[in-house]
Amino acid sequence: MKTICFYFQVHQPFRFRRYRFFDIGNDHYYFDDYTNESILNKIAVNCYLPTNELLLKLISKYKGKFKITFSITGVAIEQFKLYAPEVLESFRALASTGHVEFLAETYAHSLVALKDEEAFVSQVKAHSDLIEELFGQRPSVFRNTELVYSDHIGDMVGRMGFKAMLTEGAKHVLGWKSPNFLYCNALNPRLKVLLKNYKLSDDIAFRFGDKGWNEWPLTSHKFAGWLNRLDKKEEVVNLFMDYETFGEHQPKETGIFEFLEHLPGDILKHKSLRFGTPSQIVAEHQVVAPVHVPNPISWADEERDLTAWLGNEMQQEAFDKLYSLLPKMNKCTDSRLQKDWNYLQCSDHLYYMCTKFFSDGDVHAYFNPYETPYDAFINYMNVLSDFSIRLNAAVPYSSEEKELANLAGILEDKDNKIRKLEEELHKLRSRKRNSSIKRNRQKNSCCGYYRRV
Repeated sequence: MKTICFYFQVHQPFRFRRYRFFDIGNDHYYFDDYTNESILNKIAVNCYLPTNELLLKLISKYKGKFKITFSITGVAIEQFKLYAPEVLESFRALASTGHVEFLAETYAHSLVALKDEEAFVSQVKAHSDLIEELFGQRPSVFRNTELVYSDHIGDMVGRMGFKAMLTEGAKHVLGWKSPNFLYCNALNPRLKVLLKNYKLSDDIAFRFGDKGWNEWPLTSHKFAGWLNRLDKKEEVVNLFMDYETFGEHQPKETGIFEFLEHLPGDILKHKSLRFGTPSQIVAEHQVVAPVHVPNPISWADEERDLTAWLGNEMQQEAFDKLYSLLPKMNKCTDSRLQKDWNYLQCSDHLYYMCTKFFSDGDVHAYFNPYETPYDAFINYMNVLSDFSIRLNAAVPYSSEEKELANLAGILEDKDNKIRKLEEELHKLRSRKRNSSIKRNRQKNSCCGYYRRV
């Protein structure tokens, strides 16, 4: 019997406003609140709320035979709390069914696993704590940002105590082998590895609404038939995709919701098929072999590598500059700096700098607030420069930095004093103006009295 694993990634970054060179050192607020709120509310209406409602109905209809899995980034949850708390409540309703599994990932949707193990572990713990607090589940399965995986990263995840990890079933890694089995990490066999069936996943996520596709229109009956006709020896089919597939990437008009509504029933008609979560797959299936991934892979673009985020000099410079601040951040206790640090790490900012056009261009343009990758780079580096100044003031190392921090403190004190003096002057002027108005009114009143007399 084959187990079908439906997994959805939920993430939205905090996008930066246009941050100019002359803002550096003068304005420490980086975010485009209007854009962030507008985009989140748009996706909530098109995707999160209607899809959650539909999934809740399907779980109830099939009495637990239909199971799904999510990972929701910490920064997405923060946006739900700010702009759309009803979305968070709808995810809680799904969690309460007992048939939805929530996975761990990096809190900031970052690529920190490529840089520092201690920081990676810290982010994952922060995210797991948040998921347990909100949904009552302590994640036992891990999903790294953009499904980035290597033997080394898997080993780190295994040593954190996770039972399994998700990644891409990349052809250049698997060769002749099928992704439709349970594998394990090559360095740490205790960590099980679930591989995405990218063809079947992308049939839904990318090709569903394409009228030029030779399989269009894709019906739930047809898709269930494809699953049923897979090799009988294969044991699992991992369908991993962005949650925004439903209603956003694939608009309502394509019929995506009707497809999702009928898919569980059409799959369950086949006695050889059932639904399961990653934890269930790990518990019920045996590992067939280790998967060897010496170099990091991801689920992005045709290459399934890291070039979407680190493929050019701009991205590499931004990435290296960001994590050069890590030693100081480890000593920083300022909550505002810590929050901005999380938002700076979102992989989306590097994605906006991607110069890979041609076949993958449309993907990189989606929800990209910048006209060119160079605009994205300049804006990000301006923000990072101001953040560095603030961090150096909070955690100075050298005598020069301490002196600059002291000077910055003196200037801030003077600014505060000037601000207070200006407020007092404004109050005095207001009192003087009000007093003058009062005297004039009294004078006019007296004059009026004498005129009447």
